[in-house]
Amino acid sequence: MEAYEKELAKSIIGPPQPLTGRIELADYDPTWPSSYEREAARIRSVLNERVLRLEHVGSTSVESLVAKPIIDIVLEVPDSRGEDAYVADMEAAGYVLRIREPDWFEHRLFKGPDININLHVFSAGCAEVDRMLIFRDWLRTDATDRDLYAQKKRELAGRDWKYVQQYADAKTAVVKEIMDRALAAEHEGAYKSGS
Repeated sequence: MEAYEKELAKSIIGPPQPLTGRIELADYDPTWPSSYEREAARIRSVLNERVLRLEHVGSTSVESLVAKPIIDIVLEVPDSRGEDAYVADMEAAGYVLRIREPDWFEHRLFKGPDININLHVFSAGCAEVDRMLIFRDWLRTDATDRDLYAQKKRELAGRDWKYVQQYADAKTAVVKEIMDRALAAEHEGAYKSGS
């Protein structure tokens, strides 16, 4: 097993799933928000008061942005490490725990029961959730960065990757560049409103 596969295997539950073709990007689909709403309702019905925050994130949450046709959802629970409090209920509802990353904000990831989703689970108050929402909101309002991100995604999707994570890792530089602008704007807005 090569070094990258060994690293992936540390967090993936089950064997790493190699790609069978290129990364699929789709034009924005106006049904993505309703797909999110349906999943959100199901998650809330499974976890009830354990849902502290639930949001549509990722490219499918940004109108007019190309995206892998996978609905990204972020969920905050009281403590993502406390799997006894939520994993069995999620699995009984058809969700499959695929990733456990104790070294990255105690992140857990579930796949959905009937549509392609990535359900990212973090503990209450996790800074990464705030970052995801700032990034999403910035792309919703800044056409220049939205276009830059779309262009980079198309370029990277045209390459051959063995694993989806390699494509995600290759986006790191452009995500950081955009995120830096989004955080600067967020800070400037907070500074202006606080003065």
